[in-house]
Amino acid sequence: MRKIILTVVFLLSFIISMTDPSGTLAKPIKKDDIYIIIDPLKNHLKLFVNGALYKTYPIALGKRETPTPVGDLKVINKSRNWGSGFGTRWIGLDVPWGTYGIHGTNNPYSIGTDTSHGCIRMLNQHVEQLYEFVEIGTRVTILGHVLGEPQMEPRRLAKGDSGADVQLIQHLLQNAGYFKGTCNGKFGPSTERALLAFEKEHSLPIDGIMSQHDYMELGLLE
Repeated sequence: MRKIILTVVFLLSFIISMTDPSGTLAKPIKKDDIYIIIDPLKNHLKLFVNGALYKTYPIALGKRETPTPVGDLKVINKSRNWGSGFGTRWIGLDVPWGTYGIHGTNNPYSIGTDTSHGCIRMLNQHVEQLYEFVEIGTRVTILGHVLGEPQMEPRRLAKGDSGADVQLIQHLLQNAGYFKGTCNGKFGPSTERALLAFEKEHSLPIDGIMSQHDYMELGLLE
Protein backbone atom coordinates (compact mmCIF):
# COMPACT_ATOMS: atom_id res chain seq x y z
CA MET A 1 0.00 0.00 0.00
CA ARG A 2 2.83 2.39 0.96
CA LYS A 3 4.55 1.64 -2.36
CA ILE A 4 1.37 2.50 -4.30
CA ILE A 5 0.94 5.80 -2.39
CA LEU A 6 4.56 6.83 -3.06
CA THR A 7 4.12 6.04 -6.75
CA VAL A 8 0.97 8.18 -6.93
CA VAL A 9 2.71 11.06 -5.12
CA PHE A 10 5.62 10.88 -7.57
CA LEU A 11 3.30 10.94 -10.58
CA LEU A 12 1.34 13.88 -9.16
CA SER A 13 4.58 15.80 -8.53
CA PHE A 14 5.69 15.15 -12.11
CA ILE A 15 2.37 16.35 -13.54
CA ILE A 16 2.46 19.50 -11.38
CA SER A 17 6.00 20.28 -12.58
CA MET A 18 4.80 19.99 -16.19
CA THR A 19 1.74 22.19 -15.68
CA ASP A 20 1.60 25.93 -16.20
CA PRO A 21 -0.28 28.26 -13.79
CA SER A 22 -3.47 28.01 -15.86
CA GLY A 23 -3.66 24.31 -15.05
CA THR A 24 -2.99 22.97 -18.56
CA LEU A 25 -0.28 20.45 -19.28
CA ALA A 26 2.69 22.36 -20.68
CA LYS A 27 4.95 20.96 -23.38
CA PRO A 28 8.68 21.40 -22.59
CA ILE A 29 10.15 24.30 -24.55
CA LYS A 30 13.35 23.69 -26.48
CA LYS A 31 15.53 26.46 -27.91
CA ASP A 32 14.91 25.23 -31.45
CA ASP A 33 11.16 25.46 -30.87
CA ILE A 34 11.30 29.22 -30.27
CA TYR A 35 11.63 31.68 -33.13
CA ILE A 36 10.57 35.19 -34.09
CA ILE A 37 9.05 36.57 -37.30
CA ILE A 38 8.88 40.33 -37.86
CA ASP A 39 6.30 41.72 -40.28
CA PRO A 40 7.30 45.25 -41.43
CA LEU A 41 4.01 45.88 -43.25
CA LYS A 42 2.03 45.53 -40.03
CA ASN A 43 4.79 46.54 -37.60
CA HIS A 44 4.28 43.31 -35.71
CA LEU A 45 6.71 40.97 -33.97
CA LYS A 46 5.40 37.42 -33.71
CA LEU A 47 6.79 34.99 -31.15
CA PHE A 48 6.42 31.31 -31.97
CA VAL A 49 6.74 28.64 -29.28
CA ASN A 50 6.68 24.91 -30.03
CA GLY A 51 5.78 25.72 -33.64
CA ALA A 52 2.67 27.75 -32.82
CA LEU A 53 2.06 31.49 -32.61
CA TYR A 54 2.37 32.39 -28.93
CA LYS A 55 2.06 36.16 -28.96
CA THR A 56 2.04 39.17 -31.31
CA TYR A 57 3.61 42.46 -30.23
CA PRO A 58 3.40 45.95 -31.80
CA ILE A 59 6.80 47.38 -32.73
CA ALA A 60 8.56 50.36 -34.30
CA LEU A 61 10.96 49.84 -37.20
CA GLY A 62 13.59 51.78 -39.15
CA LYS A 63 12.78 54.83 -41.21
CA ARG A 64 13.43 54.97 -44.96
CA GLU A 65 16.90 56.50 -44.55
CA THR A 66 17.95 53.90 -41.96
CA PRO A 67 15.92 50.75 -42.75
CA THR A 68 15.60 47.69 -40.56
CA PRO A 69 17.64 44.77 -41.95
CA VAL A 70 15.70 41.97 -43.63
CA GLY A 71 16.44 38.28 -43.81
CA ASP A 72 17.26 35.39 -41.49
CA LEU A 73 19.19 36.45 -38.41
CA LYS A 74 20.09 35.08 -34.99
CA VAL A 75 20.31 36.44 -31.47
CA ILE A 76 23.97 36.96 -30.53
CA ASN A 77 23.74 38.75 -27.17
CA LYS A 78 21.31 39.84 -24.46
CA SER A 79 21.54 42.57 -21.86
CA ARG A 80 19.48 44.32 -19.21
CA ASN A 81 19.49 48.14 -19.25
CA TRP A 82 21.91 48.17 -22.19
CA GLY A 83 22.09 51.95 -22.48
CA SER A 84 20.22 55.23 -22.50
CA GLY A 85 17.34 55.26 -24.99
CA PHE A 86 17.20 51.47 -25.36
CA GLY A 87 14.67 50.79 -22.65
CA THR A 88 15.02 47.97 -20.14
CA ARG A 89 16.21 45.11 -22.37
CA TRP A 90 18.48 44.57 -25.38
CA ILE A 91 18.49 41.54 -27.70
CA GLY A 92 21.33 41.83 -30.22
CA LEU A 93 21.18 40.42 -33.77
CA ASP A 94 23.96 39.18 -36.08
CA VAL A 95 23.77 41.92 -38.71
CA PRO A 96 27.17 42.12 -40.48
CA TRP A 97 27.17 45.86 -41.24
CA GLY A 98 26.34 47.28 -37.82
CA THR A 99 24.86 46.97 -34.35
CA TYR A 100 21.16 46.16 -34.55
CA GLY A 101 18.79 44.58 -32.10
CA ILE A 102 15.40 44.32 -30.47
CA HIS A 103 15.08 46.64 -27.51
CA GLY A 104 12.77 48.66 -25.32
CA THR A 105 12.15 52.37 -25.63
CA ASN A 106 11.80 55.53 -23.60
CA ASN A 107 9.41 56.80 -26.26
CA PRO A 108 6.37 54.48 -26.21
CA TYR A 109 4.46 56.75 -28.62
CA SER A 110 6.84 55.67 -31.42
CA ILE A 111 5.52 52.11 -31.38
CA GLY A 112 3.66 51.34 -34.59
CA THR A 113 5.71 53.79 -36.66
CA ASP A 114 8.88 53.65 -38.79
CA THR A 115 11.12 56.07 -36.90
CA SER A 116 14.12 54.12 -35.59
CA HIS A 117 17.69 53.99 -36.87
CA GLY A 118 17.10 50.39 -37.96
CA CYS A 119 16.52 48.58 -34.67
CA ILE A 120 13.25 46.98 -33.60
CA ARG A 121 11.65 48.91 -30.74
CA MET A 122 9.16 47.41 -28.31
CA LEU A 123 7.31 48.63 -25.25
CA ASN A 124 9.45 47.90 -22.20
CA GLN A 125 6.95 45.48 -20.67
CA HIS A 126 6.80 43.59 -23.97
CA VAL A 127 10.54 43.29 -24.52
CA GLU A 128 10.90 42.11 -20.92
CA GLN A 129 8.51 39.26 -21.71
CA LEU A 130 10.33 38.42 -24.95
CA TYR A 131 13.71 38.55 -23.21
CA GLU A 132 12.77 35.60 -20.99
CA PHE A 133 11.98 33.40 -24.00
CA VAL A 134 14.89 34.02 -26.36
CA GLU A 135 18.37 32.60 -26.00
CA ILE A 136 21.63 33.09 -27.85
CA GLY A 137 21.01 31.48 -31.23
CA THR A 138 17.25 32.06 -31.36
CA ARG A 139 16.16 32.55 -34.98
CA VAL A 140 14.76 35.92 -36.04
CA THR A 141 13.29 36.32 -39.53
CA ILE A 142 12.57 39.85 -40.73
CA LEU A 143 10.29 39.81 -43.75
CA GLY A 144 10.55 42.24 -46.66
CA HIS A 145 12.73 43.07 -49.66
CA VAL A 146 16.21 44.53 -49.39
CA LEU A 147 15.19 47.44 -51.65
CA GLY A 148 12.22 48.38 -49.47
CA GLU A 149 8.47 48.25 -49.87
CA PRO A 150 7.14 47.63 -53.42
CA GLN A 151 5.40 51.00 -53.76
CA MET A 152 8.57 52.95 -52.88
CA GLU A 153 11.65 53.66 -54.94
CA PRO A 154 14.95 52.28 -53.63
CA ARG A 155 16.88 54.74 -51.51
CA ARG A 156 19.84 56.70 -52.87
CA LEU A 157 23.07 55.21 -51.60
CA ALA A 158 26.41 56.90 -51.12
CA LYS A 159 29.63 56.50 -49.15
CA GLY A 160 28.83 56.10 -45.48
CA ASP A 161 25.54 54.26 -45.98
CA SER A 162 25.03 50.66 -44.92
CA GLY A 163 22.39 47.97 -45.25
CA ALA A 164 21.19 44.94 -47.13
CA ASP A 165 20.64 47.09 -50.22
CA VAL A 166 24.31 48.12 -50.16
CA GLN A 167 25.29 44.46 -49.86
CA LEU A 168 23.11 43.60 -52.86
CA ILE A 169 24.79 46.33 -54.96
CA GLN A 170 28.20 45.07 -53.90
CA HIS A 171 27.35 41.54 -55.04
CA LEU A 172 26.06 42.77 -58.40
CA LEU A 173 29.12 44.97 -58.98
CA GLN A 174 31.37 42.10 -57.93
CA ASN A 175 29.69 39.69 -60.34
CA ALA A 176 30.16 42.28 -63.11
CA GLY A 177 33.88 42.53 -62.31
CA TYR A 178 33.94 46.02 -60.77
CA PHE A 179 33.98 45.39 -57.02
CA LYS A 180 36.96 43.54 -55.52
CA GLY A 181 36.21 43.92 -51.81
CA THR A 182 34.13 42.08 -49.25
CA CYS A 183 30.35 42.28 -49.64
CA ASN A 184 29.75 43.47 -46.10
CA GLY A 185 26.89 45.93 -46.63
CA LYS A 186 29.08 48.97 -45.90
CA PHE A 187 29.36 51.61 -48.62
CA GLY A 188 33.03 52.51 -48.32
CA PRO A 189 35.69 53.85 -50.69
CA SER A 190 36.06 50.53 -52.55
CA THR A 191 32.31 50.39 -53.24
CA GLU A 192 32.37 53.99 -54.42
CA ARG A 193 35.29 53.28 -56.80
CA ALA A 194 33.47 50.26 -58.22
CA LEU A 195 30.30 52.26 -58.79
CA LEU A 196 32.24 55.11 -60.44
CA ALA A 197 33.88 52.63 -62.84
CA PHE A 198 30.50 51.05 -63.60
CA GLU A 199 28.92 54.46 -64.27
CA LYS A 200 31.77 55.54 -66.54
CA GLU A 201 31.68 52.37 -68.63
CA HIS A 202 27.88 52.54 -69.04
CA SER A 203 27.77 56.27 -69.90
CA LEU A 204 25.87 57.18 -66.73
CA PRO A 205 26.29 60.32 -64.61
CA ILE A 206 29.61 59.70 -62.85
CA ASP A 207 28.98 60.67 -59.22
CA GLY A 208 29.49 57.47 -57.21
CA ILE A 209 25.94 57.72 -55.87
CA MET A 210 23.54 54.84 -56.35
CA SER A 211 20.54 56.51 -58.01
CA GLN A 212 17.61 55.45 -60.15
CA HIS A 213 19.62 55.27 -63.38
CA ASP A 214 22.17 53.00 -61.68
CA TYR A 215 19.42 50.69 -60.39
CA MET A 216 17.97 50.51 -63.89
CA GLU A 217 21.33 49.71 -65.51
CA LEU A 218 21.91 46.95 -62.99
CA GLY A 219 18.52 45.49 -63.84
CA LEU A 220 16.90 46.21 -60.47
CA LEU A 221 14.34 48.68 -61.87
CA GLU A 222 12.42 48.75 -65.12
